[in-house]
Amino acid sequence: MGRTVVKITLIGLLFALASTLPNKDDWDIYSFHFNSTVTSRYATTVITSRVANRMNESKEIEFHVRIPKNAFISKFRMFIDGQVYDGVVKAKEQAQQQYTEAVSRGESAGLVSSVGRTLEEFKTSVTVAAHKKVTFELTYEELMKRTHGKYELQIHARPMQPVRDFKVDVYIHEEAGISFINVKGGLSTKDLANAITKTHADKQAWVYFYPTVDQQKMCDSCSDQGMNGDLVIIYDVNRDNGLGHIKKSDRYFVHHFAPSDLPRVPKNVVFVIDQSGSMSGRKILQTRTALIHILNDLAEDDHFGLITFDGNILHWKRELVQANSKNLESAKNFASNIQARGSTNINEAVLQGARMLNDHSREGSASILILLTDGDPTSGVTNLENIQSNVRQAIAGKFPLYCLGFGFDVDFKFLEKMSLQNNGVARRIYEDSDADLQLKGFYEEVATPLLTDVTMIYVGGTNLTQTNFSQYYNGSEIVVAGEITDNNIETFTPQVVAISSNRRIIFSKSNKTVESTGTVSDDRIQRVWAYLTVKQLLDKELQLSGPEKEKVKKEALELSLKYSFVTPLTSMVVTKPPGENTDVLHKPKEGETPQRWQPRVDHKFSRQYLAPSSRVSSGISNTRTRAVQGILKEKNIGRQVMQQHTPRGERGEIGHPGAVMEQHTPRGGRGYLAPVVLPDVQPAVVHLSRDTTTLESTDVPVLHRFLLKAENQTVPLCFDVSGPVRLKLLHYPSRELSVNGELDSVTNGGFSRIFIHVKDSQHVEIDTNWVTVRDGQTVTYYTGQDRITAGSVTVIVRNNEIDVATGDMRMVIIVHENNGRKILWPVLRRHPSANNTDGLLGE
Repeated sequence: MGRTVVKITLIGLLFALASTLPNKDDWDIYSFHFNSTVTSRYATTVITSRVANRMNESKEIEFHVRIPKNAFISKFRMFIDGQVYDGVVKAKEQAQQQYTEAVSRGESAGLVSSVGRTLEEFKTSVTVAAHKKVTFELTYEELMKRTHGKYELQIHARPMQPVRDFKVDVYIHEEAGISFINVKGGLSTKDLANAITKTHADKQAWVYFYPTVDQQKMCDSCSDQGMNGDLVIIYDVNRDNGLGHIKKSDRYFVHHFAPSDLPRVPKNVVFVIDQSGSMSGRKILQTRTALIHILNDLAEDDHFGLITFDGNILHWKRELVQANSKNLESAKNFASNIQARGSTNINEAVLQGARMLNDHSREGSASILILLTDGDPTSGVTNLENIQSNVRQAIAGKFPLYCLGFGFDVDFKFLEKMSLQNNGVARRIYEDSDADLQLKGFYEEVATPLLTDVTMIYVGGTNLTQTNFSQYYNGSEIVVAGEITDNNIETFTPQVVAISSNRRIIFSKSNKTVESTGTVSDDRIQRVWAYLTVKQLLDKELQLSGPEKEKVKKEALELSLKYSFVTPLTSMVVTKPPGENTDVLHKPKEGETPQRWQPRVDHKFSRQYLAPSSRVSSGISNTRTRAVQGILKEKNIGRQVMQQHTPRGERGEIGHPGAVMEQHTPRGGRGYLAPVVLPDVQPAVVHLSRDTTTLESTDVPVLHRFLLKAENQTVPLCFDVSGPVRLKLLHYPSRELSVNGELDSVTNGGFSRIFIHVKDSQHVEIDTNWVTVRDGQTVTYYTGQDRITAGSVTVIVRNNEIDVATGDMRMVIIVHENNGRKILWPVLRRHPSANNTDGLLGE
């Protein structure tokens, strides 16, 4: 058999690129202002940064700020030499070409990221002539969300140098009256606390934060490089048991409904807890801790149930029981013994939880189903759409489903859609030391139902936002906005109908405690309506498919463009002076990572070659191990693979997809890799089962082919994989390091993404267009050439390769392009010194 052998030698050492903070001798931020105005819980914040180039030559000046995730950017402009450069909001598709061209040139165009739990990052730059100045101005808007009985306005300051003229001005005006106002956050500690002035006068409040240059170096998160932290303004408004607060203009209205002092509604709650293998370690410990705290908070008239699941479903009790002391002690003992193991049968677990609630209907009570998982379904029903359909039919709109996604391996979009389809919400739980407090904090948001089956009615209103809510919880708020029919305020009549315990209650104008409505500017109320409508249309679009989905998406896009909101459907094109590259700002979305195709494969095969996050199930494989014709002649070879999992002897190497890698050892040196191009052959498929050594051959197309040497075999083992499977490339247990690769679905293709995980908190995801770094709570996307660091991991992006270093492991990922399609080719430059590594690149 003729073969062409191509030898590739990769020589070189990784080097570190110096990364420096802005030098005041280069450019000086001489003024940095935040100006926030909050009216009727709607906040508009303007960030203004003025920078001077102190050099005798032109200098690139950077504008780098962080804003709340819940906000929409609505304006960006730069002032240079008397000229104004306004950003333009366009449909994402229209801006995409500019973005793609910039990325292909290796530029950091559209560098936007999600930072931590609550913030997003905006970054752009412009060249400023010697001794000239530039002013950056960014405006964003957000509707304040009430949780735990308060609103929080978060302002993040990170100028990265002390600023002579640094100011934060916050003005709050609430017609209902402000009941309290406080200031917290890292920028309110130590000497910086003395820079805060707070004034409260009935319906108005002012917060001023004017720190001196010296004070800017003195706080919990400050240094000689200045401030880096949050200022959080916390407040609430006066409440009553009436209709709430309605603000109207000639054309629009917004209604805030949050009655207080209502009797709590007893609840029926089922907790469905993932105990699969990937929950092991700190996650399962924190889950136990949080669950025990939550059980302690149950009221005696609550009824509850506990389900844990891996590949099997385990009930604490088959039916809901009362939360008396005896049952709670038994449940806490059950919770403290939850162990992580096995695969993930989300479908059956959620259906069992729904069955328990359906079988335990109590008049005058509120039912809640809470799911906690950290991964994708890998056993039972694994098709995501089928699971969502099954759950929707089982719940049938009778109670909400809340989905908590633990960490970043979970398919958050799947959980979000399933929650929205069942009147709930999805929340990400961040893998951190306070994960148990995050779980408990979410539960507290839904722990005290006050009303069920809430219907908001508006005679004389049209184009309304959501008006039906399954439950209203203490400390939260229902907000509805809409247009007033024919601009006639006189005929506009609001009403709320709901169930309180076991009685029907109506809130209307006739209630004596209803405070008088106010009339405010049309533009602000209209923008509240637009903001809320776009948010809800985006949620609705996620739930739909086909023509309905496109219709809703079009409506959301048109509103986003009309009101200049940067949303997941639009982009801000940052215009600059002639001759400079145009930046394109995209808004990141929670769980935006492309959905991973999760195969069902043979259990033992998967433990060696598939990445742990694939969460494979036991059973018959449909991802098949194959042999080139003539290689596997005897059954004992197949048996050897299944029993040993890892072929012993010489290390298996992985090379260019579509080629076989041979080991070559030059004199005096270690081996390097050479891909061997195979002829176009039809391999025999070998079905390897855990329970049999029978070989069954069929002809199938080859997508990806790998060759591994095996102990006592003169010919290597060849296996081919169909579909976008995620493979384990390298696992280094003693260093808590794992490297996984996700194959594409193209014949003779390659890896589309490489994942590097170090310990629990450092994660690097590399695809053909960008690098995503998750370091603890911070998530950053890189699109250009740069040096990237996440804890002990260093990534250096070059034109056609990406170098990765951590500890004594060195890897280069070559970006190969063929016919306009890019693939990734990982090569191990330096193997870890330990001998306990495994995976396709290790022993």
